[in-house]
Amino acid sequence: MKTIKIFGGLALAAIGFIALSSCKNEPTNDTAEVAVNQKVQPVFTEIPTPTANYGYSIGDEATDFKLKDVNGKMVSLSDYKDAKGFIVIFTCNTCPFAVASEERIVGLDKEFKAKGYPVIAINPNNPAVQPDDSYELMQQKAKEAGFTFPYLFDESQTVYAKYGATKTPHVYLLQKEDGKNIVKYIGAIDDNVRNVSEVKDRFLANAVNELLAGKEVSVKETKAIGCSVKQ
Repeated sequence: MKTIKIFGGLALAAIGFIALSSCKNEPTNDTAEVAVNQKVQPVFTEIPTPTANYGYSIGDEATDFKLKDVNGKMVSLSDYKDAKGFIVIFTCNTCPFAVASEERIVGLDKEFKAKGYPVIAINPNNPAVQPDDSYELMQQKAKEAGFTFPYLFDESQTVYAKYGATKTPHVYLLQKEDGKNIVKYIGAIDDNVRNVSEVKDRFLANAVNELLAGKEVSVKETKAIGCSVKQ
């Protein structure tokens, strides 16, 4: 009888030990058990887009390009031997913001080309996505709007991606330094893309005038407001 009591006590102790062990909050590698008994929270990890292109920043060297203008001529920055720099504007035929900026862009070319900063306009849009931004309609636009500057077609859509342009219009002001084209300003033409009569701050013109005066550009970046580039 005494032996039976001893074995009974040992059995109860063993059962208790097993029960306590199963309640411990320890990690487990048993996936099936976790899936059944626990609510697993998802891990949110931001994965960069493999094709993300952040383009140029202030102080970067902008590489040259060779693109076709509306007259069928291939144009490069290196063609402008006497230029002090360039006003590169990504724009298009159709975006209302770009259309509202056309006279301003012509005015900028007239104001600064003779001073060494010509406008170079580039259409980055894919005509398969926006048919009215075709090369043929670029030719028509340049004639109707009286463009005094090269209006180039980024047919391969590689130049705008390299610059990092996301809008039309989107401005990059370059200055020649030791044979390189250095980015000095990125952003908008001015502070009112919708209505030229309400412009109070001419960001781009101010930046060019500062460079011409031998000064550092005081406002180096602004937010370009316009239509998204059609890829």
